[in-house]
Amino acid sequence: MNPLGLAQKHRNGRPDTVQPPYTKALLGLALTLAMAAPALAETLDFSQCVDLALKQNPGLAATQSQIAQAEAAVNQAKGTRMPKVTLSLNGVRTNDALNAFGLKLGQRNASFGDFGFADFLSNMGNPGVNLLAITPNDLNHPDAVNNFNTRIEAAMPLYTGGMIEGYVTQAQSFVKAAQNGDQAARQQVIFHVLQAYDGAHAARAYVEVAKQGEVAAQAYVKMIDSLVKQGVVVKSDLLSAQIFLENVRIQLKQAQNGADSAVEQLHLLLGMPLSEPLDIGPRVEPTLLPGQVAELREQALANHPGIKAMRAQLAAADGSIQVAKSGRYPQVGVMLRQDWNDKHLGFESSSYTLGAQLSWNVFDAGVTSAAVDRATASKLELASRLQEAESGVAYQVGDAMRKSDEAQHRLAVHELSVAQAQEALNLVEKRYQNGVTTLVELLAARTQLDKARADRVAAQYDLAVQRASVRLAVGNLDPDLK
Repeated sequence: MNPLGLAQKHRNGRPDTVQPPYTKALLGLALTLAMAAPALAETLDFSQCVDLALKQNPGLAATQSQIAQAEAAVNQAKGTRMPKVTLSLNGVRTNDALNAFGLKLGQRNASFGDFGFADFLSNMGNPGVNLLAITPNDLNHPDAVNNFNTRIEAAMPLYTGGMIEGYVTQAQSFVKAAQNGDQAARQQVIFHVLQAYDGAHAARAYVEVAKQGEVAAQAYVKMIDSLVKQGVVVKSDLLSAQIFLENVRIQLKQAQNGADSAVEQLHLLLGMPLSEPLDIGPRVEPTLLPGQVAELREQALANHPGIKAMRAQLAAADGSIQVAKSGRYPQVGVMLRQDWNDKHLGFESSSYTLGAQLSWNVFDAGVTSAAVDRATASKLELASRLQEAESGVAYQVGDAMRKSDEAQHRLAVHELSVAQAQEALNLVEKRYQNGVTTLVELLAARTQLDKARADRVAAQYDLAVQRASVRLAVGNLDPDLK
């Protein structure tokens, strides 16, 4: 009896029972289970992978912070040109003779009595007293005085010997350096995504090659088993074919593990949890940049973000020299202050102060000159590093172009190798079936075909990476790869 109650068939294919009523319930349960199956993996093409990596890359977050810091430094430097206004409130209570008298003057409350005139007047009729020798008690021993000083003060530099301008130049150059550094970091991320993305495709292509080898090896085992039964070949050939099949299956397992590892590496690069399903779109095939090596080198020197960042740093060094040289020149500024002094919190006894200041450090024992020399030496170091970097980029462009051309020719050769290995295998298979060659030659021909296919996969991956390397060296690597 069928425990599920499903219709059974006779050998002639006709059912001998009718589906019971609860068959529909079983079908409904199967449909529910199918709907509850795990969600399909999200498929991301190369551009989507790049967008995701650029959003989640911690290195790019750091470069964005550097840009923000540099922009804030520009605002800070420019702000020093404007007046600086401060508001202050100070409270004091003192019986110090000098300060107490000064506070009374500030409050405009000083009287003749504060000078000790009472002692002077009381001794005017006494001829035996030297009036000039009298010490005024109220002046020397005043009562404690309370004072609240409210002040608004504005100060502005008029001339700083180029110091402010140097700081502005320096900060603006650092902004450009940070922006170009961010662009260089983005291109590096795009390049790494391409390596991982196309690497996953290459790993899957290796799996397909191994599967083809497994199918062929299974066919060999079946064919040789039939030939053994016919007495055409010996049983050792069958054992050799079975061993060959198991080795191919090991290679298939290795290829599958490599494909899983490649996809997990892409997970990490995109900032995705390893438990989150991921599938990838079609392969990417970067186009070769047009132009000769000399033209591409000119483009690289003009547009490479890393080179532009170093040039901006060199310009910032000019600002540093200007700041150091400002110590040789006078500093001029003006100040305006408004004060209110009162016994209580208030705005009585108003007064103002307007002033200008000129200061010039005419001798500092060579401190300023040493600072200028230090800044100049730093600029020379940056200039040398820039020259070295420009030479390095020029070399990278030429080297990447050579390797790209080499990879393209290698791929063409491997395409021919696959075709040749396939034709050779077809010939060896016919010869083996006719008994005019050995199993060793047959398996060697099959191995050669599998190797040729694997080499073609590697050449395709290498060509994509080398063409992307050319774009990276020129500084023209974007997600479109066109």
